[in-house]
Amino acid sequence: MSTPTQNPTGTADPTAVEITPRNRVSRARERGHYDRATINAVLDSAILCHLGYLDDGKPVVTPTVHWRDGDYVYWHGSNATRYMKRSVDTEVCLTVTHLDGLVMARSAFHHSANYRSVMIFGKAEPIDEPAAKMAALQAMIEHLYPGRWDTLRPINDGEFAGTRVARVPIDLASAKIRSGPPIDDEPDYDLPIWSGVVPVHATFGEPVEDPRQHPDAQRPEHELGFDRRFTGLPSAR
Repeated sequence: MSTPTQNPTGTADPTAVEITPRNRVSRARERGHYDRATINAVLDSAILCHLGYLDDGKPVVTPTVHWRDGDYVYWHGSNATRYMKRSVDTEVCLTVTHLDGLVMARSAFHHSANYRSVMIFGKAEPIDEPAAKMAALQAMIEHLYPGRWDTLRPINDGEFAGTRVARVPIDLASAKIRSGPPIDDEPDYDLPIWSGVVPVHATFGEPVEDPRQHPDAQRPEHELGFDRRFTGLPSAR
């Protein structure tokens, strides 16, 4: 049985995904989030997802670049790859995780991690119509490098034919987030044991020039600003 998400006023949240036994956070339920703004923010501030599917009845998880466009999360790959053959027209589980900190408690049992994560369940569908497929590939480039698509050599027929694009709707999804200090047993707070959080941050280094760089090539603005776009919680589009 599905249930609507409640906002702080106690009324149903019209922006939330439907909650079912499959996507409901069962442990530490207070860390579960079902509003699309939170889900989209976790998805948009990540570059890699992990795609789970069955291959001849056996579970496989493949890391791949993802991007969101509206109400769908997309991925792509060569037509020859196993994951593009097995993860389309079937049920998948797509996950994204950010590690934000190592939580050091006063007991081994209460050590933890601060994180932001999203799980999406659904049937993956291929994007085969040429115009929609090209638009999806453009959205991927623009997600990673805004403004770069128009500066590139156009995709040729062989590259286009050899690439497959798939997507899954953000209908059956949930975010789970832990933040803050350790949560210890009350008597343990009197112990002289250091506790706290070691923050973890993703960083991007200075771009390294291609050794075969054309002498007239200019470094574009989209090579900058990765820290701003992929390490925080950007506003949902």
